[in-house]
Amino acid sequence: MKNRLIGIGLLIIWSLPSFGENAILSMRDRAVRVNQVLDDRLQNLLPKLMRREGIDMWVLVSREYNEDPVLKTTLPANWLSARRRTILVLFDPGEGKPIERLAVARYAVDTLFKKSWDKEQQPNQWDSLVNLINKKQPQKVAVNKSTHFALADGITATEYEEFNEALNKQNTTQLVSSEKLAIAWLETRSEMEMQIYPELIQLGHDVIAEAFSNKVVKPGVTTTDDVVWWLREKVKDLRLQAWFHPSVSLQRSSLEKFDHLKAFSEGTKAEVIMPGDLLHTDFGMTYLRLNSDQQQHAYVLKEGETDAPEYLKKALKNANRLQDIFTANFKVGRTGNEVLKMSRQKAISEGIKPSIYTHPIGYHGHAAGTTLGMWDSQGGVPVQGDYPLHYDTAYSIELNAATFIPEWNKEIRIMLEEEAFFDQSGVNYLDGRQTEFHLIKSQ
Repeated sequence: MKNRLIGIGLLIIWSLPSFGENAILSMRDRAVRVNQVLDDRLQNLLPKLMRREGIDMWVLVSREYNEDPVLKTTLPANWLSARRRTILVLFDPGEGKPIERLAVARYAVDTLFKKSWDKEQQPNQWDSLVNLINKKQPQKVAVNKSTHFALADGITATEYEEFNEALNKQNTTQLVSSEKLAIAWLETRSEMEMQIYPELIQLGHDVIAEAFSNKVVKPGVTTTDDVVWWLREKVKDLRLQAWFHPSVSLQRSSLEKFDHLKAFSEGTKAEVIMPGDLLHTDFGMTYLRLNSDQQQHAYVLKEGETDAPEYLKKALKNANRLQDIFTANFKVGRTGNEVLKMSRQKAISEGIKPSIYTHPIGYHGHAAGTTLGMWDSQGGVPVQGDYPLHYDTAYSIELNAATFIPEWNKEIRIMLEEEAFFDQSGVNYLDGRQTEFHLIKSQ
């Protein structure tokens, strides 16, 4: 795929008018956009991925309300689920011909997949699928079966057994795992998607800025839980969805120390926000089938203050430096564990105390692809961390840097998370990153 976030392409995308709440599309217009993106991906992206992974037939199978997560990404906007048993076949005839999109199902799947099963003529759906395979003569028939990648393991045990049994009756072809193809489909962002993804990220930044303002926070009155539920209501008002329950927490000059397990598993108790507090939020939304996942900080000014204290700004700079070290180590073909190790070593050599837990993002918040650390696996992540980086993929650059604050006599964590895109030009944030605290006045 051509490099599209540098040069003229970068200027075009970044010079778009401010997105804002009023630019959110109606449901009808969203459906049009989703279908345009999907058709473009099937026409222009999928052939490259299938050929890269050596798969000439990919079969997606789901029954209604028990959908394979990959199959859900191939359904048109007006299909909110599979219908009865939906079998989608993607076949590459080779020689530069377009991918054939067939639905061995009771219904055609809109205009995206052509109906290729006549139940009246051939009542058994599996036999119809096998007949199609016999006609097309693929070298490999791949299904979404994976031991280690949940999003690539969408075929149920029953569907796999029945498909395999029907295939063995008439054909010697063996089913193979589509693991790498499924991951590639989910993790690779198209040019059309990358024209709209920054809009969602910008909107998320706007929502966080509003949440961390005196419009929402009244120090001495508002609690962290109040801000959490304001975020939930705000997403609803925008006619969007939150893909996880947001969190708002605080650090302050007290005896309480940061607890990783508590922060990442138990959540935080509601506390009244006071002047001098350092606030943090973790917040994400879904729009046009893409997801955001963002973490930022705010400082509540004390009476007479006009800016955050220098010791907190220094802590933020440490976290920004950790981001720079980390993203500079992204290189195509390098594994997540390699990037993690290199980045931690460099940061520690510079006196930074790092914790890195970055994940792919796109159709899912914690998406398929290269895992680059987990908060409790800083020595590397088996299998998922060994998966190599590919171009045209998006990540939540999620990490924290710990800094000892003498004025508070304790160590604090600056926890940041920003969406970024990785291509030939390197890692580019989709809507910048936080380098200054949001400031909340004390009155």
